[in-house]
Amino acid sequence: MSSHHIVKEKQEPALYIDELGDFDEELLGQLLEWSPTLLVNAEGYDKVLSLGLKVDVLVNGDPQNTQENTKVIQAKFEPLIVAINYLVAEKYPAVNVITNTFEIERFGCFSDKINLVVFTAKSKHYTIKSGFSVWKPAGIEFQIFGNADVEMSNVKEINERIFEVEKDGFVIFNFAGKSIFISEPI
Repeated sequence: MSSHHIVKEKQEPALYIDELGDFDEELLGQLLEWSPTLLVNAEGYDKVLSLGLKVDVLVNGDPQNTQENTKVIQAKFEPLIVAINYLVAEKYPAVNVITNTFEIERFGCFSDKINLVVFTAKSKHYTIKSGFSVWKPAGIEFQIFGNADVEMSNVKEINERIFEVEKDGFVIFNFAGKSIFISEPI
């Protein structure tokens, strides 16, 4: 029996490679495991091709120099904004983004439009809504971006907006307002 699975379109998060940098190839392989729709910023297109990947959508690239069946979308905006707006318009429920740095200003405006997980070489950043709970082992550190007035259980603040889980168990987040971002090491 084959171990391959058939995945319905848009069932898995799309993957947008904004900047690949020195991102871990094993983790990249895990993000590509279920053959998500792959979008790539034109600046990293050659590097992605060198890895043998099939690109579905090229953002702000040259339509003459693409793989067969690669869609090219053009806009005069930052490629990240173009890519995520494209996914929102196409009704994708979620996207994983690989980039070199996480800046809440670049991603915050999308938190209520699409389920967003942002990966850098060392961290994973994702949005949560009030009432979110997650099991974490003791000693794990994470950072909060966005709303400063967050009530949490099972954590202690070790630096401004940096928290450590006190004991193995659930961490519960409660706050008013929009979603916030949590950042944790990978």
